[in-house]
Amino acid sequence: MLTPEERREKIKAVFRVASGNFMEMYDFIVFGYYAKEISRTFFPSGSEFASLMLTLMTFGAGYLMRPVGALVLGAYIDRVGRKQGLIVTLALMAVGTLTIAATPGYATIGALAPVIIVIGRLLQGLSAGVELGGVSVYLAEIATPGHRGFYTSWQSGSQQVAVVFTAVLGVALNTWLGAADMTEYGWRIPMFVGCAIIPLIWMFRRSLAETEAFLKSSHRPNAKEVMQVLAGNWRLILIGMMMSVMTTTTFYLITAYTPTFGRQALHLDAVTAMQVTLCIGLSNLFWLPVGGAISDRFGRRPILLIIPTLAIATSYLAMQWLVQAPSFGSLLAVEMWFSFFFGMYNGAMIPLLAEIMPPKVRTAGFSLAFSLATAVFGGFTPAICTYLIEALGNKAAPALWLSAAALISLTAAVLVKKRAANPMMEP
Repeated sequence: MLTPEERREKIKAVFRVASGNFMEMYDFIVFGYYAKEISRTFFPSGSEFASLMLTLMTFGAGYLMRPVGALVLGAYIDRVGRKQGLIVTLALMAVGTLTIAATPGYATIGALAPVIIVIGRLLQGLSAGVELGGVSVYLAEIATPGHRGFYTSWQSGSQQVAVVFTAVLGVALNTWLGAADMTEYGWRIPMFVGCAIIPLIWMFRRSLAETEAFLKSSHRPNAKEVMQVLAGNWRLILIGMMMSVMTTTTFYLITAYTPTFGRQALHLDAVTAMQVTLCIGLSNLFWLPVGGAISDRFGRRPILLIIPTLAIATSYLAMQWLVQAPSFGSLLAVEMWFSFFFGMYNGAMIPLLAEIMPPKVRTAGFSLAFSLATAVFGGFTPAICTYLIEALGNKAAPALWLSAAALISLTAAVLVKKRAANPMMEP
């Protein structure tokens, strides 16, 4: 049993590390929320579809850097410690976000503008590649016995606060500014807001204490050793990647893609789409700790088997119902159903992914598996869904992508085997 003082310190630690994760995710996903405005600023084209696709591919390009960040920065964190590594990732995200926010448009500097935007996006991806893994491992290592699922759920929970904050800001900006002003300069405001908050988050992270599990580690592997251990556990990394596919795909489908889908495919107004996104963030925030707590009580694998099965059985039917009569209510209902999938599944998946990774490369292994899933599936979800709708002439096509992701993760849940003893207590 924890003393009241120990409990307060645990709460403070969770808040400090999760607040940084909130800021990292806010800076990373805000690009997707304003894809339509960014496309007109940096990727002008005679075709609105082509311009939007270029922007969404740039959004996805950030995810291609995430495996690199997972390997390079993950190895760094496993060597120097969780605290120092999380400070470095925050600095990289700040530079990437400021680059995007401050770059003049195509009309001002020509082809150099989209090149700089891609570079900024790649810097964001390098940081994000290890952020989620670093935070998840930190929370898993400070968790009290029997509550690891609940503790690690606040990593994703802090991301939902970012979703809500982004949506509230989006609703306000779209209400106060007209469409022309949003395209001209309004979309930059949320990015500058993110940059302004970073110094506060930096102070929080500087005050973090290193985890006992890392301090007790008798050996700090160098980069070569990390790569060797990862290579020797490639099957485990592959299963971890497959496990992560559903959570990354669902998350970007119901958050970053919703504003674009609502306006572009369903022809709803921007405020309506942002309001739905706001509700989804709140729904995710509810279901994540519920999923984590249930997995602590009844085990991880039952949830990882049941939720993907539900997604495969119902996703297309729900999306088909939505596109037949689009409205705020129908979009909200379908997205809330998908939010249930995300929260329950992610609440169980994140702690299991941390538990099955070799202790010496826990951050690098977790980050690599998750980043590969995000790079191949989740990050390109907005672009792929936009393409599928155009190619198939079917506005319900995004559900096919979600169902495919669910099938892959269901396969991983069948294959994964629980590690012996209590891996999180190993040095």
